[in-house]
Amino acid sequence: MNLIRLILISLFIFTQLQADTIYNLIKIPNLEIYEINKSNKLRYLYAKQPFTIGIDNNINCFNSEKKILDEKYKIIQKNLDRYNQKFLKKINLKYIVLCEDLSISNINTAGIPDNVMKTLILDVKFNEKYFERVIHHEVFHIINDSFKEVFDEKVWSDFNVKDFKYAECSTCTDKIGLDTYKKTEGFFTEYSRSTASEDMAEVFSHLMIDSNPDNIDPILEKKIQFIKNNLLKIDENFIL
Repeated sequence: MNLIRLILISLFIFTQLQADTIYNLIKIPNLEIYEINKSNKLRYLYAKQPFTIGIDNNINCFNSEKKILDEKYKIIQKNLDRYNQKFLKKINLKYIVLCEDLSISNINTAGIPDNVMKTLILDVKFNEKYFERVIHHEVFHIINDSFKEVFDEKVWSDFNVKDFKYAECSTCTDKIGLDTYKKTEGFFTEYSRSTASEDMAEVFSHLMIDSNPDNIDPILEKKIQFIKNNLLKIDENFIL
């Protein structure tokens, strides 16, 4: 009996130390390791309990059932396996946090990237229709935040027609549609029209899942080449 108690106490201490280590690394509480990817070394973590983070405690996410985690992990891993360890190190991404009903300032969101903490939080219950695409969308924000000088928003904005203007922020507009246009006219989706960075992320994500309309207009073709060329500046071996 004493041996069993000793084992249980040891497991508790180990689990607590593991949780404390994770928190010290990325400043998100209530996480445990789900998996460490053998190929690209990404650390997948999951919310054991709900957590609240952010300077104003404005980011919230909740724990998921194991069945949902297991299902969505397979999808997420398949998509993130597209990025090798060398590239992930360059863009500063190491930790993937899995939770559900993710929100920032009470606005639901598919993901929250943080290249400083090397972390991407993903909502495993985000709309299945767009789920795989938004994984790459959020990865692009990590890429963009790590290489702002490469993805120049002024150059990007000049691709658009002269009278078009982006909103000041992605939440400052009602342009939130994620359906891919049949007729592009410079943009893949309505959400692309919100800000330059969201537009770039939408182009990148469409390229990553090969979800392109048959007829790409000249403006969108310039944007596609811009993304491709600049990714090669980061990693000459990157494959879209």
